[in-house]
Amino acid sequence: MRNLLVNALFAVVLFANSAFAADPLPSWNDGKAKQSIVNFVTKVTEAGSPDFVPAPQRIATFDNDGTLWAEQPVYFQLLFAIDRVKALAPQHPEWQTQEPFASLLKGDLKGVMAGGEKALLEIVMATHAGMTTEEFEKTVKDWLATARHPKTGKLYTEMVYQPMLEVLTYLRANGFKTFIVSGGGIEFMRPWTEKVYGVPPEQVVGSSIKTQWEVRSGKPALVRLPEINFIDDKTGKPVGINAHIGRRPIAAFGNSDGDQQMLEWTQAGSGARLMMLVHHDDAKREWAYGPESKIGTFSDALMAEANQRGWTVISMKNDWKKAFAFDN
Repeated sequence: MRNLLVNALFAVVLFANSAFAADPLPSWNDGKAKQSIVNFVTKVTEAGSPDFVPAPQRIATFDNDGTLWAEQPVYFQLLFAIDRVKALAPQHPEWQTQEPFASLLKGDLKGVMAGGEKALLEIVMATHAGMTTEEFEKTVKDWLATARHPKTGKLYTEMVYQPMLEVLTYLRANGFKTFIVSGGGIEFMRPWTEKVYGVPPEQVVGSSIKTQWEVRSGKPALVRLPEINFIDDKTGKPVGINAHIGRRPIAAFGNSDGDQQMLEWTQAGSGARLMMLVHHDDAKREWAYGPESKIGTFSDALMAEANQRGWTVISMKNDWKKAFAFDN
C-alpha cells in the first residue's frame, strides 16, 4: 500500500513538472501573442539555430507601470506620494492653501492632475527628498506592506500581472537577464522588485533624483535632494539602457507611448528581436483605456507604429486567461 502511495505521488509530481515544461505560459490563451514569445525563445536559444544568441546577450527589458503591474486609477508611486503628503501635512500647515497640496489634501485628484507635470514634480520632491536612501527604502517598504488598492483592496504588490510573471520566469529559465526599465523612480522600485518579480535591484533602471554624500551622526549617508537627476521615459529609456545595462536588448515589453523608443531601439539591432505591447482592453478584469487616458496612454499613432513595424500587441482581454493571480 505504501509503495502504491509513493508511486502515485511520484506520478502526480512528474505530471505537474511535464505539464509546466509543455506549457511555460499557462495563464496565456493560445494565439499569436503567446506563440510569438515561445517561437522567439526557441529561435534564440536553440543550438545550431541561425538566430541563436549567446546567453550573455539575451537581454530583455520590461516597463513596469501598466506592463508588469497595474497603473490605474493613477500610477502607484503617485498614490504613495499622496499618502506621504497626508502623513507630512501636520508639519506643513502652508499646504492647506498651497497648490497642488491643497487639492490633494481635499481628495481632489482631478485638481492635482490639472497642474500637469509641474504639480506632480512638486509632490514628488516634497515627499521623496530630504531623507537618506536607507530612510526612503524603509518608507517604501512600510507603505507597500499595508497600503491597499482603492478598487480591489489588494496590496499593491498583488496587483501584478500573472501572465507577465510567467514571461519573466520563462525567459530566465532560458538564460535571459530580465531588466525593468521604467519611468517610475528607481529607488521606489528597487526595495521590492526582487521579491515580487525576481528582478534584483541592480537590474532596475528608472527615473532618479540627485543624491548627496553627507556624514550624519558620524556615519556616511546618501541624502536625497529635491532635484531631478534623470527621467527614464520615452527617449530617456534607450539612454538609461545604455548607461545602466551596456547592451542592447533583444526583447522589450511595454504598454504605452512612453515605451515606443525602447522598442525602436531594441528592434534596430541585428538578428532576431521581440517587441511587445500590452493593450489594456479588458474593462471586466482590469480597465479598458488607450488614446484618451492620461495614465498609460496608448495612442492611435503607437498602434499604427506597432502594426507597421511588426510589433506584437497583447490583448489583455483575448490573450490572457487571467490578469492577476487572484482572478478566478
